Amino acid sequence: MHIDMFKTDETVSTLTELLKINSPSGYTENAAAWLEETIRGIGYETEMTPKGNLMVSVAGKNESMTRGLSAHVDTLGLMVRSVNDDGTLSLTKLGGPLTPTLDGEYCDIITRHDGVYTGTILSKSPSIHVYEDAATKERDIDGLVVKIDERVSSKEDVRGLGIRNGDFVAYDPKVMVTDSGFIKSRFLDDKASVAILVSVLKALKEESIVPETNLKFIFSTYEEVGHGSAWIPGDITEFLAVDMGCIGMDLECTEFDVSICAKDSSGPYDYDMTTGLINHAERNNLSYAVDIYPMYGSDASAALRAGANIKAALIGPGVASSHGMERTHTDALKNTFELVMEYIRN
Repeated sequence: MHIDMFKTDETVSTLTELLKINSPSGYTENAAAWLEETIRGIGYETEMTPKGNLMVSVAGKNESMTRGLSAHVDTLGLMVRSVNDDGTLSLTKLGGPLTPTLDGEYCDIITRHDGVYTGTILSKSPSIHVYEDAATKERDIDGLVVKIDERVSSKEDVRGLGIRNGDFVAYDPKVMVTDSGFIKSRFLDDKASVAILVSVLKALKEESIVPETNLKFIFSTYEEVGHGSAWIPGDITEFLAVDMGCIGMDLECTEFDVSICAKDSSGPYDYDMTTGLINHAERNNLSYAVDIYPMYGSDASAALRAGANIKAALIGPGVASSHGMERTHTDALKNTFELVMEYIRN
């Protein structure tokens, strides 16, 4: 067991710092740069791919085999679809945010010239005293707008600020860590697993652990739109995506477990890898669940679809209310960390 290697406070600190950095798919440079500096501070060399994925290589005992591990630093987000005549902004989705939960959220509008304006995402019927359908109007992407915190009342006013179609809109993660160990925030998918892999890298360095095989850690950037790790280095033959475990309906996973996904929308994951992960969890008395996620994709499934000749598997901490106002627990982070450590040491 490696429970003592998991440092809850450090992992949560890494997670909360990363959550504060806007990184919707397509606008991840700041988050990737922060992550690169953090990992170099631990003592690793890093490599940035042309696409913007951050990679870290770790030498293993068996140098003839390379395993890949991934987590994605990009998040859900929005983009300005058009500027309206009344000075509000119409939106398009980046990934699949649960749009009814966005009504009333604060946001940043990020211009192409590095200007940032604040605003609020609102229903087109935002007042119960004015609109008969204020409580019932659909909160789909076409029913929401951004009201900018500036004196604007026309399209020309907004253009004068430098805001244009195609600018990114990042909404507030609303991070909170409770005394009882719950972590409440948007974008735990997948910054929770990014923080876990950073803790794994730190444990390997501090404890002078040599993994069983060569490892390549990939922190991807376009996972939420489907092609985060579509390209991976050709020497990787096994690929473990560390993402998030879903909770609800007939699923067994809870906010305290590490989830092992047997199948998602791309089909079943590798039998031997998945079975091996289950065996590791059982031998080490980890709190885990095996589930099927029919409306889910991962970096591993993106690599498979792109033609990678790999075995692939998927795990992650249990996250409630995915793509909405998410929540997990430090126990889930620890169980996931433990399972990753067992995987790379065997």
